[in-house]
Amino acid sequence: MTNPLLLGPRAGEVSVILASGSVHRASILRAAGLDFEVIPADVDEAPVRDSARAAGSSPEQAAVQLAELKALHVSRLHPKALVIGSDQILECDGDWFEKPADRAAAVRQLKQLSGRRHRLLAAVTVYQAGEQLWRHVSVPVLTMRDLDESFIEAYLDAAGPEVFGSVGVYHLEGLGAQLFARIEGDYFSILGLPLLELLIFLRRREIVPG
Repeated sequence: MTNPLLLGPRAGEVSVILASGSVHRASILRAAGLDFEVIPADVDEAPVRDSARAAGSSPEQAAVQLAELKALHVSRLHPKALVIGSDQILECDGDWFEKPADRAAAVRQLKQLSGRRHRLLAAVTVYQAGEQLWRHVSVPVLTMRDLDESFIEAYLDAAGPEVFGSVGVYHLEGLGAQLFARIEGDYFSILGLPLLELLIFLRRREIVPG
């Protein structure tokens, strides 16, 4: 018997593509029951982010620009599909953070974020046939506890190098929860994707059941 809550397109309906190689975004969508294909956009993000900042763009604008670039790139290759693009930028007191390249960079980031509030700009957009259909930006605010160096080292030992693939060096659904005193805003956006808003859009397009 077909499960009515499985959200994939049926025969003859439009397909859905996630234009990201992020295992976390894919996991969020799969856990919600969405049927989709993963086709990462071949985009070098760092120069785009650096150019946006040099031009005076806000972190919100830069996150949207990167999400749009990913979705547009894949949409041009697969014009019939609905293509989801998403990006995150972490901003703390005017500084923009990227994924740490190694453990030393991860330690520096956690020391810089320790005891401070930061914003996590999470942008998502949907394209079809090279045209933008929808976009949304969510801005959770997170307050990190005061972390001493011994805790940071123990945390990185326990979390493993997988957290280097996350801006801010944390997976909130795991050990990263121990870093925080407070979070404000959408949980899914912190994980990597504003899921609830995306599902509302897909429901309006009748891609998922109402």
